Amino acid sequence: MSDNVPFEIQEEIIKRLPVKSLIRFRSVSKSWKSLIDSSNFITHYRSQRQHLLVYNYQSVDNRNCVSIVDDYTFPQHSVSVTLPLFVKKLKRYRKIGSSHGLLCLYREGEVVIWNPLITKAVVVNVPNNDKMFNTELGFGVCRETSDPKIVKIRYMDTFTDMESVNSIPWQVAIFTLSTGEWRRLSSNLPRKSIVFGYRQMEDGVCVDGVYYWLATDSITVDDVTEAYTTIVSFDMTNEEFREVNLPDRFVYDVSMWDLDIYNLRESLVLVEYSFHNPVYDVWMMEDGVPKSFTKLFTIRVPDATIITRVHGFRKSGELVMEVIEDDREVQSLVVYEPNLKRISNLGISRRTNDVGRIYVHSYMETLLLLDQPSFTIF
Repeated sequence: MSDNVPFEIQEEIIKRLPVKSLIRFRSVSKSWKSLIDSSNFITHYRSQRQHLLVYNYQSVDNRNCVSIVDDYTFPQHSVSVTLPLFVKKLKRYRKIGSSHGLLCLYREGEVVIWNPLITKAVVVNVPNNDKMFNTELGFGVCRETSDPKIVKIRYMDTFTDMESVNSIPWQVAIFTLSTGEWRRLSSNLPRKSIVFGYRQMEDGVCVDGVYYWLATDSITVDDVTEAYTTIVSFDMTNEEFREVNLPDRFVYDVSMWDLDIYNLRESLVLVEYSFHNPVYDVWMMEDGVPKSFTKLFTIRVPDATIITRVHGFRKSGELVMEVIEDDREVQSLVVYEPNLKRISNLGISRRTNDVGRIYVHSYMETLLLLDQPSFTIF
């Protein structure tokens, strides 16, 4: 760029560039590198470019990871993603969340925070030596500081030991990346009667810096215990827990195991389904108002098609799903277009009897972690 252009104007142009271009342009000049590497630029860089990361894991020696640009060209514009060492070591994992372009993955006492576009990841050890407790994790980026945080909740399962539950409070700790340390949170904790729902591949979802978990609360009346469905949230900015009041039909008539939660354009979405009925209903919470959910659409797939997993949403609102079609031997990744009621195959599949998995993560472009040293372990 010409030296005759004031640096302030150069800066305005630079901060509108995609991440891949910014990484390359760090080698153009010392002033550009200094700008792009600065904590202020990294923290305040914003991009509306969304990607869909597809990680097809079959085995240690057979895995493929691609990032697909989620715009009008979808799914034509895709690039292969180089996995950092920390991600390679995970093999199978649980997704804790995606926030501000970062993915948070968990396996066997370790959390990996990963920025796929700049191939940078850090590891956070999550000790959990007491098998009496269940552990739930949440992840999100603070809206004010852009600081990534992990919240760890340890609690006793109310369905196994009611007497212990009544005497032992929740144990909550928060990890902040900027300090590299865990600290305890002891106030404003949810009721001890709440139990989270375990999900094999992911825990909850982060929406605009607030993490949400599906959960069950229990009430005992006249020695009869009844459970009902709820959603617990944790705000990464003010570090407060809250409950989302669901419409009565979800609380009393729908099991937690028949619901999943997702992020669609920074709004909380519920997907309701039943193993006995191949119909999926999609609901969105209106403007963050609890108990105000609007039904967006219903998915009815062809009789010969079985949905094995809803992975999430494209930016356009289309669902990304994994299905088994006619021959029953192959599971394919597809996109469901609600307006046209049509399924489009993405050309990514695995054999039904394979031990591998297909992971799908939606993320925005970000520079977060650029200033973190490589191979950092907290």
